[in-house]
Amino acid sequence: MKPDYKNWVPKSMVYGLAGGTLAAFILFLLLGAAGMILQGTPRLVCGIIFGIGTLVLLFFTVWMGALHRTFDYNGKRKLAKTIIEGTAKYVTIPDGGTGLDVGCGSGALTIACAKRNPNASMVGCDIWSGAYKAVFTKKRCEDNAKAEGVSNVRFEEGNAIHLPFEDESFDAVTSNYVYHNISGYDKQKLLLETLRVLKKGGTFAIHDLMSQARYGDMEALVKRLKAEGYEEVRLIDTTDGTFMSKKEVAWLGLAGSTLLIGKK
Repeated sequence: MKPDYKNWVPKSMVYGLAGGTLAAFILFLLLGAAGMILQGTPRLVCGIIFGIGTLVLLFFTVWMGALHRTFDYNGKRKLAKTIIEGTAKYVTIPDGGTGLDVGCGSGALTIACAKRNPNASMVGCDIWSGAYKAVFTKKRCEDNAKAEGVSNVRFEEGNAIHLPFEDESFDAVTSNYVYHNISGYDKQKLLLETLRVLKKGGTFAIHDLMSQARYGDMEALVKRLKAEGYEEVRLIDTTDGTFMSKKEVAWLGLAGSTLLIGKK
């Protein structure tokens, strides 16, 4: 049995876009270019609409296909694995302690942290709903842990907006590419909600698209946390070759990828 961490750009999405592109192109030919059904202004309008639609859908098909191949755990680049393992190395849990992975998806980061901290345990939480509910599930997390031979993990439901845990419950907290997906909420407040459950002296490693447009002034947050007594707070730009190159960032649309790490 092998682990299956899936892909945040599922094949079904790529195939759906490809099907939409083909349909739009056929309609462009029938209603616009060929002139077999429509003539005059209706033909021109349909030609423009379906022509532009074909190009737009083709662009997204190629882009999503590239993203799928790049992040695929079984592909050549394995960017997802690079990010997961790179984030996990900053998660340190004392023997007998417990760490939390927020928005665990298919369990990849939870399991990677558990492997690196065999004398501690990890909890992975997620709501496993929305657009990815058919791809990422609690059962998939548990199956992946079993396939990896990792027993010091457990998975339970938990929403990043309001985590179902008491203050200072965990010795480490981590997350990967989660908060930017939560629309309508202040991203820095989501970070603070995660840090709420971190014990004094605990470590954190949170990776996300922390651009100014999404997160606001992150340097100001770093200063705030230090003023509140955090022992260490640091931002790491992971687009400088740490996880990915600037060239990859440009065509993958991952600008702002940053690690927030430190110790409370």
